[in-house]
Amino acid sequence: MSGSIRTNGRLIMAALNDGRRVRRSATGWVCGALTAPDDDVAELKRQDLVREEGARLVLTAAGRGWTARTARPDMPNRLLVERPLAGDAAAPATAGPTRPARTVTVNLAESPLGWLKARGLVEPRQFEAGERLRADWETAGLAPRVTMRWGEAAPSATRRGPGSAIDPTMAQISAKRRMQAAMDAAGPGLKDVLWRVACAGEGLEASERALGWPKRAGKLVLLMALDRVADHYGIR
Repeated sequence: MSGSIRTNGRLIMAALNDGRRVRRSATGWVCGALTAPDDDVAELKRQDLVREEGARLVLTAAGRGWTARTARPDMPNRLLVERPLAGDAAAPATAGPTRPARTVTVNLAESPLGWLKARGLVEPRQFEAGERLRADWETAGLAPRVTMRWGEAAPSATRRGPGSAIDPTMAQISAKRRMQAAMDAAGPGLKDVLWRVACAGEGLEASERALGWPKRAGKLVLLMALDRVADHYGIR
């Protein structure tokens, strides 16, 4: 997918991921000194990486995942080989030919929310809310940074002196405020598991153990928290 995205499209993705405002103009889409033609943005929309909200562009959940994967090209996939469970009975020797082992490819960058969504345990709006919260958490500098900075991504020809660089501090402050507002919307009884799963990438079982909750209690609380955050973001 990344091979079909032009340079301007990549810069637009990086700007959106850093919390920059990308707006429509008479010449295309504009963010500071960068102007991207409609064709480049149309390609991003076709791949479901961005969407329009009024006269602005925003990243979709797929777009945030794309920026994370692009920033970590060294992140390998791994193969899991199917093995029998400990309680499975051994097959008799006369049962016929041995069934060949199957392999599945697992993306190590897949988040716990992505795992839940892939199995239909989290609704798309809940997943979108969790991904938006995680993006703000990372942009705020509360986690190891894995995305491009706008100043690093922009070609040198667009730089017009020290004043043209994007101040990452302002993006961090804005992201931290957005994250705090979303966590407040979740509420004191729900935001602990929300932060652990959506932001810190902790699995539900590990979160339940850390919080001293019974098994399967974390999922119910997490879904309630994601619903509240989705309402806060206006996600339908």
